[in-house]
Amino acid sequence: MIRRREFIVGLGSAAAWPVVARAQQPAMPVIGFIQAGSRDATPAYYLSAFRAGLGEIGVVEGQNVTVEYHWIEGHYNDLPELMADLVAHRVAVIATVASTPITLAAKAATSSIPIVFGVGDDPVRMGLVASINRPGGNATGVNFFNQEVVAKRLGLLHQLVPTASRVAVVTFPANQNTTFVLKQLEDAASILNLQLHVYKAGTIQEIDVAFEAMVRDHIGALFVAPDTFLASRRVQFATLAARDRLPASYSGRADVQVGGLMSYGADISDTYRLAGTYVGRILKGAHPAELPVVQSTKFALAINIGTARALGIEVPSTLLAIADEVIE
Repeated sequence: MIRRREFIVGLGSAAAWPVVARAQQPAMPVIGFIQAGSRDATPAYYLSAFRAGLGEIGVVEGQNVTVEYHWIEGHYNDLPELMADLVAHRVAVIATVASTPITLAAKAATSSIPIVFGVGDDPVRMGLVASINRPGGNATGVNFFNQEVVAKRLGLLHQLVPTASRVAVVTFPANQNTTFVLKQLEDAASILNLQLHVYKAGTIQEIDVAFEAMVRDHIGALFVAPDTFLASRRVQFATLAARDRLPASYSGRADVQVGGLMSYGADISDTYRLAGTYVGRILKGAHPAELPVVQSTKFALAINIGTARALGIEVPSTLLAIADEVIE
């Protein structure tokens, strides 16, 4: 059953409408906006950035476009039915920002409806586009290289906690990029002389189980693999890591803002903004086949000093000097 459909008009109000109500609204194009997590777990500034991107092109939610929000909350099995519903109702654009599995599901569902994605892996290698400069099909968007920076992130974690030789890596099993990410991490771990222990977590309960296993396995530090569902559980991760006194590294600064120790990765809010501009351009008549994939160049290191103190970690001055954001 399709769940979690929302239309949000303007910036403040929200209502869940049944499908039949869609035909009763003024004839405006509809954007199908799909997220892997929940609405509550999605930082408000991500959505604000997406709307700002639309606004740069003169597209304003509630005035000349309707955005239909879907929060699948990690239920990837719902994707085929959800995509079939969006295709049947002929939405104008499908926006799959920051989720590779959702993007691949959209691509499998339609070759005609434009798709604007945000992915951390190579979109050519995944078969989403023919080339970066000329996508050639119905999909284009933003490549933010999260999978390419995992080795550097592991190195930064090692600098922060050099005594931790056993590092846990939590992955989401349904993420198609996991194999690539683990290969990058294994190569980096070999150079750093670290032992990696991989734990799969596809549900909220499995995250709890993974932490219990980390305690038994005497893990010294935690590396959360880049994944939208795992990112949506940032409060759960920060809480459990604090409980178990486990230094942890994440992909985005939103994780550090809720108490995570450190993060390194692309500026995801800028990815949402760039995706919004592409959705707006397509609504104004541009063809995704001719819109080059934007390659993100904004990367940021964030450190939570308060969390470091609570864990008894002294942050090296070399890391503080290069940090883009330090949270007290």
